[in-house]
Amino acid sequence: MELNLTRPLLFFDIESTGLNIATDGIIELSFVKVLPGQEEPAVRTWRIKPWDYRNHRVIPINPSASEVNGIKDEDLVDCPKFIEVLPEVAEWLAGSDLAGFNSTKFDLPLLAEEIERVREYCNTRLKDPKAHDKAAAMLACIDRIDLHDCKMVDVQNIYHHMEPRNLKAAYRFYCGGEDFENAHSAEADTKATYEVLKAQLDRYKEASKYQQEVLKNDVEALSKIGGRARTVDFAGRLYLNDDGEPTISFGKHKGRTARDIWENEPSYFDWIEKGEFTLDTKRQFARLKEQFQRERKKALDRPATDDELAGLRSKWSGKLF
Repeated sequence: MELNLTRPLLFFDIESTGLNIATDGIIELSFVKVLPGQEEPAVRTWRIKPWDYRNHRVIPINPSASEVNGIKDEDLVDCPKFIEVLPEVAEWLAGSDLAGFNSTKFDLPLLAEEIERVREYCNTRLKDPKAHDKAAAMLACIDRIDLHDCKMVDVQNIYHHMEPRNLKAAYRFYCGGEDFENAHSAEADTKATYEVLKAQLDRYKEASKYQQEVLKNDVEALSKIGGRARTVDFAGRLYLNDDGEPTISFGKHKGRTARDIWENEPSYFDWIEKGEFTLDTKRQFARLKEQFQRERKKALDRPATDDELAGLRSKWSGKLF
C-alpha cells in the first residue's frame, strides 16, 4: 500500500560515534523522501566527520559503535563536518514530516543536538567581522528548522505496538523475505524502514480475529502511536502533565512543574544550563524561563485591582488585626 500523504514524509536514519546524545556525533545520515502522489522516493546519504565545535577537534568513534555500523575514524578523514552539509539537510527537511525506526528516542534527539551545536557555534562567531555574514546566514538557515513542529512517525513504535520485535524481524515478518542486505548501514536501514511501514499499512488495513486494531493510512494518526506528544524536549526531561504544564521528569523535583520550580527555586534553571544536559533540553528550559519572565513583567505592569489595593491599605493601616 502506498502512503496517503498531504505533505512530504522524510524517512531518516543516523549512524553515530556512540549513544550519548549530549557528547556523541553523527557520522552517517540518510534521507529517503516520499512525496505525495509520487511512488519513487528521493534518496540522499551523507558521511560526516563528527566535530566538537567547542574544542575544535574530531569526536572519536566508540569501538563498540564501529562494530555495529562498520565505520572507523579513518573512513571520515575527508568527509564534511555537519555544519557544512546543514544547508542541504535543511532543504530536505523543509516542509516535511518525519519517519524512522526508533528515531523518536535517538535519531531525532541527536539530529536536533547537532543543529543546536551549530547554532551555538555560529552565535559565538557573530562578533568576528570576518565570520559574521557566514554565521548569520547559517543561523537564518537554522531558524527555518523546527523539528518540534514536525509530525514524527516512528515505525518501531507501530511495530512494537502491533508486533513487538526489531527491524530485521520486522522486514522478514512484513515484507515476506530474507534479511535485507547491508543491515546497519544508514541507507539500507532507512529503505527497509520505508518498506516496512508500507507493509504494515497493508497488513492492518482490516480487523481480523486476532487483531482488532486497524492502522489508518494517515501520518498524523501514525505519529501518535507510542509517540512523543507529551514531551517538551527530545530527551524527555520535561513533559506535559494532565493540565498541559511543563513538568520535571527526573531527580528530586520529579513531578513538580517548571513554573513552580522557577517561582520558588530559580537557581535550578541555572543548574540545568551549566549541567551535562542536551542543548535542546537547555534551550527548552531557557524558553520557559523567558516565558515566565514575560508573564511576571506583564503582571507587574498592569494596574492593581480594587481587592489588591484594599489589601495594601489594610497592610499599612497600623492595625494588627
